[in-house]
Amino acid sequence: MTTSTGQIRKMAQNIREQIIKDRRFLHQIPEIGTDLPETSAYIKKRLNEMDIAWKDCGGPLPAAMTEDYIAAGFPRMEKETGVVATIGCGSPCFLLRADIDALPVREDNDLDFKSTNGFGHMCGHDAHAAMLLGAAQILKELEEQIPGTVKLMFQPGEETGAGARLMVEDGLLNDPEPDAAFAIHVQPGDTTGHAGYAVGVNSASLDTFILKIKGKGGHSSQPQFCTDPLMVMNQVYQAVNLLVGRETDPAAMVALTCGVAKGGAAVNIIPDEAELHIGVRTLNVEAAEHLKKRIPELIDHYVKAWNAEYSLTTFHTPCTLTNELLCQELVPCLREVLGGSNIHQIPAMSGTEDFGYVTEKVPGMFVFLGAGAPGNAPLHSPQMVLDEDVLPLGAALHASAAMSWLTAHKIK
Repeated sequence: MTTSTGQIRKMAQNIREQIIKDRRFLHQIPEIGTDLPETSAYIKKRLNEMDIAWKDCGGPLPAAMTEDYIAAGFPRMEKETGVVATIGCGSPCFLLRADIDALPVREDNDLDFKSTNGFGHMCGHDAHAAMLLGAAQILKELEEQIPGTVKLMFQPGEETGAGARLMVEDGLLNDPEPDAAFAIHVQPGDTTGHAGYAVGVNSASLDTFILKIKGKGGHSSQPQFCTDPLMVMNQVYQAVNLLVGRETDPAAMVALTCGVAKGGAAVNIIPDEAELHIGVRTLNVEAAEHLKKRIPELIDHYVKAWNAEYSLTTFHTPCTLTNELLCQELVPCLREVLGGSNIHQIPAMSGTEDFGYVTEKVPGMFVFLGAGAPGNAPLHSPQMVLDEDVLPLGAALHASAAMSWLTAHKIK
């Protein structure tokens, strides 16, 4: 006999205190980037306590990628400490994902368990990890009823935009190959227990271009003997902004921002170098592909036209996709967990989420789960605080989604 969604919700409430304990422990040890030794060690410890098989996933970063991230302002990252666990066996396979990295934000609140190491879980990834550990405990107890395999993905590096990519490249989607995938992100500005999902494109892609221009410096009274990298940077800045307005459909809603523009130290000196960071977000896959090709072409043209040199570092995070058929299959059981009127379809978010590296290969669903109330401090704010009542609800959503889908697709 298969355990009902109502029973799974009750099981989640029964382990509420353990889920809170997990979340608060992780909250106090925030780590940023792809290498999260303490966070991953705690997750492995908890999986061992539940007798759940796990393996490392991610591995060493290519040396060039490490240097690219340093150029982008990230700390040195030489490996990824992701964790993959499995419950059950055989086919079909359903993947549940939690991102587990923190932000370089100093927490500013009155929580007894707030972090003190200068970093903070201000995007709620501590809650994501704790909810998935809670789901793991439920699913392990129900293991004999699971008609297939549940694969648990504990992913570092979401804030870098490439954590999921590194796990995919290290075999995340093999042995066994997931047939569907599910992920949750908490939202402190939405009512606890309310949820939303967007069908199709769920979150924007992000392409980042870090341009370093090498000119020839000198005295500002003798520009004819110099190659002014600030002038070149200014021309590139104007060109890429014009590109969006002239080569992409206005309906594509492209947001291009040059968030870093720097160079020079004094009004009477033409500097040797200048630097420009360009970020492009869009929900339109075609527009993203076009600009990913055209921006480097424009950069090359303008820099060479003024006899300067340059280096260009690029990063790409794809749109996250939510599969319509999978939504149709999962929404009924999610309604049973949250209540019929508490889950609804919403517009895609303009932010970026690297779960897209999974959903471009596997049908997926991404759910935003309310964890507070309207008017609360938003994600990434130093004042962001979550309502811990969301934790057993998230665990129940994970476990119910997996059990419901696997039961519907079991091999007869």
